[in-house]
Amino acid sequence: MEESSQGSFVTTINEDYESICWGCGLNLVLPSYAPVFKCGWCGAITNHNPVRPETRSFGLRRIRDRCFVVILAVFMLFVICGGIWAAYPVVFSISLACGILHSVTAVSLAISTLTTFMIVAFKCAGKPIDIVYGTHPGVGNGALNNYTFCHTCSKPKSPRTHHCRTCGMCVLDMDHHCPFIGNCVGAGNHKNFVAFLISAIISTIYASVMCVYSLIHILPSLENGAAYASSHASNSVSILRGVKSIVLAYLSNAVFISVRGLVLLYLFVASVSVAIGLSVLLWQQLSYIYEGKTYLNHLSSQGSEEDGEKSFGNLLTFFGCPLLIERHLPTIRNLRKRHKT
Repeated sequence: MEESSQGSFVTTINEDYESICWGCGLNLVLPSYAPVFKCGWCGAITNHNPVRPETRSFGLRRIRDRCFVVILAVFMLFVICGGIWAAYPVVFSISLACGILHSVTAVSLAISTLTTFMIVAFKCAGKPIDIVYGTHPGVGNGALNNYTFCHTCSKPKSPRTHHCRTCGMCVLDMDHHCPFIGNCVGAGNHKNFVAFLISAIISTIYASVMCVYSLIHILPSLENGAAYASSHASNSVSILRGVKSIVLAYLSNAVFISVRGLVLLYLFVASVSVAIGLSVLLWQQLSYIYEGKTYLNHLSSQGSEEDGEKSFGNLLTFFGCPLLIERHLPTIRNLRKRHKT
C-alpha cells in the first residue's frame, strides 16, 4: 500500500481463483475468474456456464420424426407398387423376357432402398466411447485433450461428438439430424445413409424412365399435331406454334387418360423431383467426406482457418476400400501433376 502525493492510497490486490477440473479432478488455481478454461494436465475444457438444450418439446419432436418416417415409408411403397402395377402391361406386351427383367430390377431396387432406409432409421447413429474421467491417477497427461462435458448426458464429449436435442443423446461424428429418417446421421450409420441415397436415386431414375416409356404407349396419339409441326417447321415461330398445338392437344385429351396413365404421370413428376433433391444431398455429403469433415464441422469451421485434408483417400476410407488403392493414389496424383507441368 503506497501513499500518493494527493493523499489517496493505491492498493494492489492479487486474487487467485480455485476451480476443479472435471476431467482429472485436480484443483486448478486460475489467475482470474474464467468461465471457460482448459486443464494443463489432461487437456479437458471446463465451462461453468453451459448452454442446456431445451427439453420441453422433446416428445413433440420425436412424434414429428416418427410421422415423417411413416410417411416416407408409405410413399416408397406407393412408388414401388404403383410403378409395377402401372407399367407391367406395357412392359409385358413387348416380350415375356422384358417383363421379367423389369420385375426383377424393380423388386431388387425396392428391396435395396427399403432395407437401407430401415437400417439408417433404426440403427444407432454412433455411441461415444466410454472413457475414464474424474480421477487423477486414472487420467493421463493429455488423455482428454479438447474434451468437454455434456451436462445432459453426464459424460465426456469428444471434439467430434455433438449432443442432439431431438434424440436426447450424444452422437459420435454427428453429421446432422434428419427428420425424414427419424434419426441422427453419425459414425454408426453414415455409410448406410449414403448407401440409402445412392439406392434411392437409382430407383427414382429407373422409375422415371419406365414411366416415360409407359406413358408414350398409353397417352392418346397426336398425329395431327406432329404433322402440323413437321410441315410448318420453316422458322422458329412455326416451330413454337407446332409445339403449342401439341401441348394443347395433350391438355384437351387429358380427360381421356386412364387411371393407369394418371398414376404414371404422378410417379414421373414425383420420381424426378425426389431424384433431383437426393442428388444434391448426395453431392453435398460426398463433398464433406472428401474434405474430411461432417456437416456440423463445416458449420463450426466457417470463418476460421481450420480446414480438413482434402483427399480421395477420405472417400476410400469411408467406403472401406482396400488399402492397396489408397497406396496408389499418390502415384496417380503425381502423374497428373507431371502432365499439367
